Amino acid sequence: MVVAGGIAALGGTAAVAIPASGVATVAAMRLIPASAGHVLVGQLTFPPTTAYCQANFGINCYQPFQMQKAYDLAPLFGQGITGKGRTIVIVDAFGSPTIQSDLTTFDTTFGLPAPPSFKVIQPVGAVPPCSADPFGAADCEGWGVETSLDVEWSHVMAPGANILLVETPSSETEGVQGFPDIVAAENYVINHHLGDVISQSFAATEQTFPSAQSLLALRSSFINAALNRVTVLAATGDAGATNYESDTSTLYPYPVIAWPASDPLVTALGGTQLNLDANGNHISPDVVWNDGYGAGGGGLSTVFSRPLFQIGVRGVVGNQRGVPDISMSAAVNGGVDVYDSSPPYSAGNFWHIVGGTSEASPEFAGIVALADQAAGHRLGDINPALYLLGALSKHVPWTGIVDVTSGNNSFAGVTGY
Repeated sequence: MVVAGGIAALGGTAAVAIPASGVATVAAMRLIPASAGHVLVGQLTFPPTTAYCQANFGINCYQPFQMQKAYDLAPLFGQGITGKGRTIVIVDAFGSPTIQSDLTTFDTTFGLPAPPSFKVIQPVGAVPPCSADPFGAADCEGWGVETSLDVEWSHVMAPGANILLVETPSSETEGVQGFPDIVAAENYVINHHLGDVISQSFAATEQTFPSAQSLLALRSSFINAALNRVTVLAATGDAGATNYESDTSTLYPYPVIAWPASDPLVTALGGTQLNLDANGNHISPDVVWNDGYGAGGGGLSTVFSRPLFQIGVRGVVGNQRGVPDISMSAAVNGGVDVYDSSPPYSAGNFWHIVGGTSEASPEFAGIVALADQAAGHRLGDINPALYLLGALSKHVPWTGIVDVTSGNNSFAGVTGY
């Protein structure tokens, strides 16, 4: 990963700088590692408002009440549909040693109720101390931010749901890497009936695996989830139609996509850009996230053929599995406030602005928890129902699925879709 000026692009791309000059409350921008591909801006002593971000950074940023308004959650909350009785599972390498207190601060700041239950487990081994070398320390730091993003923003969307944070002891970058631990941890959760929806804010480019078979050998938790009616989500990445090579800093010069989002048993979360006012009202329709800082991952798999649920979009995907399946807020120009005090952040500078499809995945995990509660049972693999709703949305207004008709995910010279 490299950093340009004041913005760190997780996953390895240099991003356009956001200058901090003249803003006394903004700490020096610092390197954030490639834990999952999201993009982070700044370190602040307070949670910034949309007006503040516009005036000082030239971008939009959003707080929880705005996102709840944008996705029209108030009517559901008013009916008691808050995710009550359901459990969101967040899986992150290393996790964060301060996540319990960070969520409390986040909730207190924005007037959110504490989740009925918030537990942290390490089912495949204790998380080791962060390495003292710069890469190791930066890796832990990045996963700390990712963990705060995942936990806090799944809670925003489903404030009545339980949260289970599953921490693994090895980092995932590209290729097989930390996936064996992740798969084992997810199987533990499924086998012990600990959760209803699993969110994964990490991905590895299909081409970085030694072979297609080495990737296919890691699917056991997804098969297990399908058999146990547990919904599995994954972020598609932040480099548009391309993604990262094994060195985690070079982008492929041709279209590629990442796994586990490309797996047909996983619901792939892409990114949109929301343009909201101070109250969370839409100023204009959502568009594909492609704001100069990153773009929503998407394209065609080289490992998986077109699943049956995508037969209605065969004119787009041909004979291959296409992603994403659905998208939510992910733009950096429209990033969300996140509180993370994990080391080595300096005292008080714990507020960040974060974007990327690793925001979209936990947000949609909250939506799934709401749907599970409304249904009275786990929904399991939702992809067939999503595509049916998508087809119906062209003819009836009640599906809740909004068609995004503007934008593309061309990025870094690679033509997208």
